[in-house]
Amino acid sequence: MVVIIIGIAVLIAGFALQKNPEFGRFAKTVRSMALMIIVAGILIKCTVQINAGQIGVKSLFGKVQNDVLSSGLHIINPFIEVQRLDIKTQNYTMSGIHDEGTKSGDDAIRVLTSDGLEVTIDLTVLYKLLPSEAPKLVRETGVDYTDKIVRPLTRTKIRDNSVYYEAVSLYSNKRDEFQQRIFKSIEDDFKKRGLVLEQLLVRNITLPASVRATIEQKINAEQDAQKMQFVLLKEKQEAERKRVEAQGIADYQRIINIGLTDQQLQYEQIKAYLELAKSPNSKVIIMGKGNAPVILDSKN
Repeated sequence: MVVIIIGIAVLIAGFALQKNPEFGRFAKTVRSMALMIIVAGILIKCTVQINAGQIGVKSLFGKVQNDVLSSGLHIINPFIEVQRLDIKTQNYTMSGIHDEGTKSGDDAIRVLTSDGLEVTIDLTVLYKLLPSEAPKLVRETGVDYTDKIVRPLTRTKIRDNSVYYEAVSLYSNKRDEFQQRIFKSIEDDFKKRGLVLEQLLVRNITLPASVRATIEQKINAEQDAQKMQFVLLKEKQEAERKRVEAQGIADYQRIINIGLTDQQLQYEQIKAYLELAKSPNSKVIIMGKGNAPVILDSKN
């Protein structure tokens, strides 16, 4: 449009030069240049390129058209304005850590739970624009739908649903349930406005300091109890091992006492004497009338 306006201005200047005797001979050339500029401006205005992952929403004199332009090169009415919108997956992060969220500074969501405690939640919303609903969204909301729909609606739904959970449950075993509940409540409202909610990620839940201290004490107590149970189990197993060992020794002695006779003992003694006689340290064995032999070493 700017090029066309410049061409019209040059054309007017060309007609003005025609009345000036000194510069009249340049009037025709100026008018020709003006016409070329106007034609170039019209061609530029009639051609629009939509990049991949985008769509174009058309508006004529402020009225939004219902049809959209897909990615590619299009020839349009030169008076139509085209707003390019992203249809790829987008994310909006609300975090308490500086420069980690979409907005700088502390943008975490502070909510009250059913037990009256304040919990801080970091969240990421994954969403995208539904192409067929883009004209309606632009007409009713505008192109800044992230700040007008995504952010306030998500924060409100989180606060509305957090009152059904206790702080500790929200932090531990009810976290997934809480996330699914928020997803369902936001998904319907997004669809009504032309947005598709793909995923909702509860990144972090921060409890009050007093509650965290209580949880840590409970965890430490549970760990100590588990450690004591392990020690008691180990001692019990050791006692059982000693009992089995003692029972085995007792059974062995009982079997020996029952199974060995005098003749068997005498036979074993003779075998022992034979082995002793073969030893290089003993050369003479004197068998007395008693039970013990007398062994003489040749070295003495």
